[in-house]
Amino acid sequence: MKRVELDYLAAPRRPAWPGIVLLVVALALAAALFERYRDTQAELARLQLAQGMLPPAPRAAPPPSRERLDAETRNAESVVRQLALPWAALIQALEASATRDVAILQLQPDADTRSVRVTAEARSREAMFEYLRRLAAAPVLADAHVVSHQVQRDDPQRPIQFSVLAGLRPAPGR
Repeated sequence: MKRVELDYLAAPRRPAWPGIVLLVVALALAAALFERYRDTQAELARLQLAQGMLPPAPRAAPPPSRERLDAETRNAESVVRQLALPWAALIQALEASATRDVAILQLQPDADTRSVRVTAEARSREAMFEYLRRLAAAPVLADAHVVSHQVQRDDPQRPIQFSVLAGLRPAPGR
C-alpha cells in the first residue's frame, strides 16, 4: 500500500489586484454612462421646452353625445324587457299544450309588444285547432289566434304549417 501524504496548508492565493482593477474600470464606465444619460435627458427636456413640444397634460375623455346615451339606454331597456319575460311560465305553457300531432318549429317572443309568435306544424286541421285551444287555455297567454296557415303540398303527408300569435299576460301582482 502506498503512503498518503496530506498537506494541511492551503495553496498560496493568486494576486487579487487584477479583479480589483477590473471592478474599478467597470464602476468608472458605469458612472460615465450614467452621467451621459443624465446629460442627454436634460438636453432633451431643454429642447422640448424651448420648442413648446411638451406633451399636453392628459385630458379627460369627452362626454358621450346625447344620442349615443339614448341609444345605449334603449338597448339596455330592451335587454331588461327580454330578461323580464315570463320564460319559465311560457315554456311550461308550451309543454303543457304539446300533443303528438303538433311539432313546434319556432318560438319568437317580442318583449316590446309583450307577445309571442309560435310557428308549428300539425298533422291535421283538427290537431291545429286542438293545439290552439290548449294554448289559449294557458294562464300566461292571452288572445291566442292563428295568423297564418299553409298546407305543405310537397310533403306526402300534407301537414299544415301555421303561426299562432298570443299576448303575454302580466305576472300576478304587477
